Amino acid sequence: MTTAKIKVGDKLPSGSLSEYIEIETGACSIGPNTFQVAELAKGKTIAIFGLPGAYTPTCSAQHVPGYVKFSDKLKAAGVDEIWCISVNDAFVMGAWGRDQKATGVVRMMADGNADYSRALGLDADFSKHGMGVRSQRYSMVVVDGVVKHLNIEQAGKFDVSNAETMLAQLAK
Repeated sequence: MTTAKIKVGDKLPSGSLSEYIEIETGACSIGPNTFQVAELAKGKTIAIFGLPGAYTPTCSAQHVPGYVKFSDKLKAAGVDEIWCISVNDAFVMGAWGRDQKATGVVRMMADGNADYSRALGLDADFSKHGMGVRSQRYSMVVVDGVVKHLNIEQAGKFDVSNAETMLAQLAK
């Protein structure tokens, strides 16, 4: 695991993430759409959680389901949007979001080449497991592009990046 570059009080780094859009709007076509993080974060409170990969055991059984389950409480605590960032392509993230019943609840943001995870300093080399560069498991609360809370898991753990921890932080 690498040491995080991002810390509480920092602005999110510039960069882009992709999202598979299910319903065409005036601004977005159906399929993968790429967004600039700074533009998306402007003026919003965002609960972001990052994880190693779609369809992986802890991510599918606990991480995403927790944010889906507690989405109403997070929004009641002032969160405008919830993002899941993973090093997968937008097609996989879209399919996984449908599978997890996260569509319209959690924005499933693809970091296909791990560029954004690297910019955060939250990338991890899973090559010894045949998975290449991925994201560390983490969560953060971002207000108008600035990190207010940051929770980074130790390797192999799922103790501090869950929705319940974020809710407790937002309650303070």
